[in-house]
Amino acid sequence: MRVIYVALGLVVLGACSPEIPDSGAGFNNSIDAQRAREAALANAGTIQPLTAPLAVSDETLEPAAVSSGVVPHSAPVTAVPLPSSITTQPNTTTANSSSAEDIANDTAAALALASSNSGQAPVQASPSNPAPQSYSNPGISDENDFAAVSSRQSIESDADRIAKNKSQYQLIAPTAVPTRDGASSPNIVQYALATSNPVGARVYSRSGMNLESKAVRNCATFPSPDQAQIAFLEAGGPQKDRRALDPDGDGYACAWDPTPFRRAVQN
Repeated sequence: MRVIYVALGLVVLGACSPEIPDSGAGFNNSIDAQRAREAALANAGTIQPLTAPLAVSDETLEPAAVSSGVVPHSAPVTAVPLPSSITTQPNTTTANSSSAEDIANDTAAALALASSNSGQAPVQASPSNPAPQSYSNPGISDENDFAAVSSRQSIESDADRIAKNKSQYQLIAPTAVPTRDGASSPNIVQYALATSNPVGARVYSRSGMNLESKAVRNCATFPSPDQAQIAFLEAGGPQKDRRALDPDGDGYACAWDPTPFRRAVQN
C-alpha cells in the first residue's frame, strides 16, 4: 500500500514540473537552409563608404611646386568649413608674440622713467661703446703709472732716497745666548748648543723592561717637550734616566728636538 502512495506522488510531481523547451526545435540546419542563409548574407548590400575628412581652414591651397619628378594636382583644393561642434585651438604663436611685445614695451617705459628721474639717457649695450671713465681713488697707489710718478720723481730724487735708506740701515751681529742668572732649572738652550748628535742616535745606555711604553705614559704627564727635557736634566740626565723619559738613549726626552736652537745660531 505504501508503494502505491509513493508512485502516485511521483506522478503528481511530474505533472506539476514545467516542460523544458527543445533548443533545436524550429531551426532548420539542413544543407539547403545553409545555402539559403549564405545567399541572403551575400545579397544584404555593400558597406557604406567612410565620410570624407574635414579641413580646418577655408583657404584655397595653391598647387605645390614640382619636386623630384612628382607632378602635383593642377586644380586648387577648396577646404570644407568646419561644423559648429568643432572648435579650433588658440594661436599660441600670436599670444606669445603679443606677450613679448608687452614685455618690451614695459621695459622701454621703465628705462624712460629711470632716465627722466636721473636726468641721463639709458646706456645702450653695444661693442662700439667707449670704455667707462675711471675716477682717481686716493687710496690706490699709482706707483705703476709712469706718467704720474715721473711728474713728482726724478733720477736725482731716487738717488737721494736710496742714500737716505742706506744711512739708516743697521746690521746687528749675533751674540751669544745670555745666561739666566739665579735660575735653578737647567738651560735647555745651552744644552742644545752643547750637543751635536742627532735625534734617535744612541749615546747613553738604557736598561730596563718596557721602556717604550713607560716613556709614552710618563711623557704624557708633561705639557710640552721642553718641560719634559728640563725634568729629564734635573733628574740626572742625560747620563741617567730615572723617570724613563729617554728610552733610546739619545739624551733628548719625550720627542724634544735641539735642531731649532742650533739652526737659530747658524743663521
